[in-house]
Formats: sequence, C-alpha cells, structure tokens
Amino acid sequence: MKKGTLKQILLITDGCSNQGEDPIAVAALAHEQGITVNVIGVVTDDVIGEQGIKEIADIALSGGGVSQIVYAKQFAQTVQMVTRKAMTQTICGVVNKELSAILGKNQEMEDLPPDKRGQVMEVVDELGETLPLDVCILVDTSASMKDKLPTVQEALIDLSVSLQSRVGGNRFALCVFPGKRNDVDKLLNWTPRLQQLTNTFEKFSSGGITPTGPALKEAVQMFLTRRSLKGMIEDEAFIEESGM
Repeated sequence: MKKGTLKQILLITDGCSNQGEDPIAVAALAHEQGITVNVIGVVTDDVIGEQGIKEIADIALSGGGVSQIVYAKQFAQTVQMVTRKAMTQTICGVVNKELSAILGKNQEMEDLPPDKRGQVMEVVDELGETLPLDVCILVDTSASMKDKLPTVQEALIDLSVSLQSRVGGNRFALCVFPGKRNDVDKLLNWTPRLQQLTNTFEKFSSGGITPTGPALKEAVQMFLTRRSLKGMIEDEAFIEESGM
C-alpha cells in the first residue's frame, strides 16, 4: 500500500454546535482531503441530549472517524482508544481498497481465509506503529465545559505519553473554540511534543457559544497550510539540487 501520514482531527465537546458552518458538512470536506474526524463527547453528572449525541455520531460518520460518549473519569483512556482505533480503521480502509484492486470488486479483509486475514492484520498493526501521525485537537471551551477542562488537559498529556513509543513519530496541533476574539484560537502549532500543551493551560478559558463548524474548518486549513509549506520546501530543495 502507499505509505503516507495518518491525519486526524480529534474533536472534544459536550454539546451541540450553535454558530457558523454545519460541522457535519465540514467533516465530510475534511474526509475528502484524507483527514479523519474523530469526536469524543465528554460528560460529568449531566447527560448530553439526544440532539448532541446524534450530532457527535454524525460528525464522526461524515468524517470517516470514530465517536464515543464518555464520562469525565474515564476520559483519558477514551482519548487514547479513539486515536488508536481511528488509526487502525483508516489503515484498514486503505488496505481494503487495495485488496479490491488486486482481488476484484467488493473483496475485503473479511473475505480472506483466516490465516491470510491474520497476516494482513499484522501488517495493519505494524503500519499503525510506523506511519507518521498528525493530530489536530479541537477543544470545546464553551461555558458548559468549564468543570471538564482540567480532565481534558490531563487526558491530552496522557495521549502524548502513550504515543511516544511509536516509531512513526507524532505531530500535534491544538485549537480551542470559542476563542477570546474569534470563533477559534490556535494555541499550539504543529509540534512533536504535546507536553508543550502545559504552557497553554493558562489560556484555557470557558464561556460563550459553540462554533464547532468553524473549528473543524480551521483544523482542515491547518492541515492544508502544512501541506503547502511542505511542498514549497520540497520544491526549493529540488531547485537547489538540480542547480536551476
């Protein structure tokens, strides 16, 4: 299979979007760009309403990702699980496409004999550890998230620690919404160390609306900008090497 970078948006929220673009439509656009959108709905003693549960599921479905509703006390393990599960799901999707091209239309891993399927899953697991991983994290800091933010911060540090052993390496970016003056604030640009998040904790403040669509749109733009910069650097390197 073609090797590349696994691209994920990790959306952490506890409610419904109420400002800006439709987050489900933006998630679909992200998926078209090869970016998986995962959503974690975090609650404490209160319960996310049916509308919120549906939106969380629909955003992840549209974005080709994983969704999970979780209580705050189980949040750290859930962040790690969703990230890993989405990595495997993405790789399996690519593998299935290649199997269809090799074995014929509509052929997937489930159609292989058990021994062959096991071999393919070994490759999937290996790729999950060796492919580069880029994760743009979006944290809902609307008023209802105030008591949950310390748990979110701890969980993100745990995520960084849990992924350190990966051979492929990790890069993280972090945005919060709503921002202090805009719909979205970028707190952390692409970095291999999510531990740098501790320097942004003091910038976490809760209140206001829930512009989930604009937040997803900003995350997609961060991936596209990074891709453009990478292309420019590669072009410059080619010009220098060729003496043009």
